[in-house]
Amino acid sequence: MGKDGVGIGLVGLGTIGTGVVKVLQQNAEVISERLGFPLRLVRIADLDLDTDRGVDLSGVRFDSDSEGLLDDPEVQIVVELIGGYDVARRLTLAAIERGKHVVTANKALLALHGAEIFDAAAERGVDVAFEASVGGGIPILRSLREGLSANQITSLHGIMNGTTNYVLTQMESSGEPFEVVLKRAQDLGYAEADPSFDVDGIDAAHKLTLLVAMAFGARLTFKDIPTEGIRGLTPLDFEAAERFGCKIKLLGIAKAHEDGRIEARVHPTLIPATSLLAHVDGAMNAIAVHGNAVGPTLFYGAGAGEMPTASAVVADLMEIARELRRGSAGRVAPLSYAPQHLRPRPMVSLGDLYGRAYLRFTALDRPGVLSHIAGALGEQGIGIESVIQQARGSEAESVPVVILTHPVREAAVRAALAEVDRLPDVTAPTLFLRIEDET
Repeated sequence: MGKDGVGIGLVGLGTIGTGVVKVLQQNAEVISERLGFPLRLVRIADLDLDTDRGVDLSGVRFDSDSEGLLDDPEVQIVVELIGGYDVARRLTLAAIERGKHVVTANKALLALHGAEIFDAAAERGVDVAFEASVGGGIPILRSLREGLSANQITSLHGIMNGTTNYVLTQMESSGEPFEVVLKRAQDLGYAEADPSFDVDGIDAAHKLTLLVAMAFGARLTFKDIPTEGIRGLTPLDFEAAERFGCKIKLLGIAKAHEDGRIEARVHPTLIPATSLLAHVDGAMNAIAVHGNAVGPTLFYGAGAGEMPTASAVVADLMEIARELRRGSAGRVAPLSYAPQHLRPRPMVSLGDLYGRAYLRFTALDRPGVLSHIAGALGEQGIGIESVIQQARGSEAESVPVVILTHPVREAAVRAALAEVDRLPDVTAPTLFLRIEDET
């Protein structure tokens, strides 16, 4: 590192990349004062060289030559902000092979190829930092890796996707159906034209993959995490949840069991309206972490957006720059656990989960239908805590019946629903939501 500080190369000048340029420029003085030297943006590579991003790039080489950027001796840290899997993987591994440190916000890349990337970085003696990949500007990963490192983490529950949280909040407050609210979220820029990654829970599963590795030392990919989205929810579910004293949130959940197994799952969940996570609305994120020494902690903030995410990217740049000045790397293992202690962990199957269940049946409004449903539940030893039955219509009409169960193993619920959904008077598949009484 010379007198001009640490050289940065940025690949991808989209929304987050532009935010990184803004933070480096607007906060240059405080960054330099905290480090004792400046961060210097040397090069930017992007395929779009024409769009005006509203930032001054004078003095910065800006072209489409990502290979040239990787080979540039002035670039000491590469920031990967192109997203996706294949190209990002090749670029990241190429940067590591050239001895460059890497900062990325790409949770999808790390959730699928993290083991390969981290192993390559360890072998080459460089750092890979990724704070911005989970929770936007919330310093949740740094907290797990350092601030909470003396703890055995027992559980974490997180609202990890701002798009789905916005949609759920709007459905609850407006009483409008999913499709209407999603269209408004797209018009406002909260949701992509293809919202599948968000509303189907895939984005949250990517993030949970990294959190599970850091919390429990578990080697896994997001494909190992059971994942459900929010498409099947209706306004009735929010009304019923309110009557039961609950809110509906898309949660990423992970727990450590005493027998060494871990839970990891993403799905819409009923949680008590009195819990802290129940009050996280709009596009905000929050992650509750429980450690055996520290007890409950809550991390809350903007989970996405240009400047909050850029804040986390530049914080990673500063951390690596400090290590460069010391002439070292790998001060803290990227996934919190030393690499040799990251290992596959046995997973708790969904059938073994134990808790209360929310069940919404759709059935013809005929005498005896409710008793048939209750009978199928009773055969599996499932007790009923509460029932909400829609006002009677004609016998040709289908009406919803909502049942809240006593705590029960999920395998029993699945077996009962298989029987219920075969009943001639049941006209649609049953909606099953899990209830988390402690978040």
